[in-house]
Amino acid sequence: MREHREVARGLVSLTKRAILFDIGGPIDLEFAWEVAVDGAIAASCGLEGIRVDQPTVEEASDAAVAAFAPDAYAFMIERLCGGDPETIARVRQRMRSMIDNLDVFQMRPGIPELLQRLVDRGLLLGVVANQPARMIERLEREGIAHLFAHHGVTEMTGLRKPDPQAFQTACDALGVVATEAIMVGDRIDNDIAPAKSLGMAAILFRTGRHRRQRPRGAVEEPNAVVTDVRELEAAIAALRG
Repeated sequence: MREHREVARGLVSLTKRAILFDIGGPIDLEFAWEVAVDGAIAASCGLEGIRVDQPTVEEASDAAVAAFAPDAYAFMIERLCGGDPETIARVRQRMRSMIDNLDVFQMRPGIPELLQRLVDRGLLLGVVANQPARMIERLEREGIAHLFAHHGVTEMTGLRKPDPQAFQTACDALGVVATEAIMVGDRIDNDIAPAKSLGMAAILFRTGRHRRQRPRGAVEEPNAVVTDVRELEAAIAALRG
C-alpha cells in the first residue's frame, strides 16, 4: 500500500541546502479554491444554456489531468462547451470575473511548523509558484512569508512553470546550485519534470485536482511521493541523507 510513498528513490549525493515549494497543494490545500472554480465553470456554462452537473465537471477535470493540459481550467471549459470558440471565450471571461478577487486560502495543517523546523535546521526555503503577487501578502497574513528567502511567484518574476528558468532563478537567488535543491510540488508536468531536468531532487505531494496524474516516463518519476506533512518531512530527511 505504501510502494508509491517511498522516500529513497534516485537519491543524489550532493548535500541538499534548499527546499523550493509550490504554494497550491503543498502549502494551500486548495480544496475550497477548486470547489469555487468548478462552481464558477458550471455556472458560466449554465448561462450559455449548457447544463453541467458535478459528475460532468469531475469528468472534465479528470480528462484535463490525464491529458497533462497546461491550463486545466481552459481544457475543462473547452470540453464542456463542445469546442465552440465564441462560447468558450464567453465562459472563460465569466469564470475569471467570478474568481479573480476570490480570497480563499486553506493552510495545510502542520506546514507552518515544518517550515520553521526546516529553517531551524539551516535550510534555505523558496517559493516557485504560478501565482499572483497578492499570494505573498496572503502568506504574510498567515505568518509564514518570512520563512521563505525567495518569493518566486509568476507576477513578480515574470516566469511561469514549467519553464526551468523559474527554478533556476530561485536557486540563483538562494545561492545554491540546482543539485543542492529539492522541489516540492503537486504536479508532475509543472513541478517534478522541470525540476528534475535541472538536476534537482523532486517530491510529489499527491493532493487536489492533479492527485491522479502519473509519470509518463522515467524522466518524470519523482524521487519521493507523499500525501501528508509527516511523510513530506521524512522524504526531505531521506533525500538529504
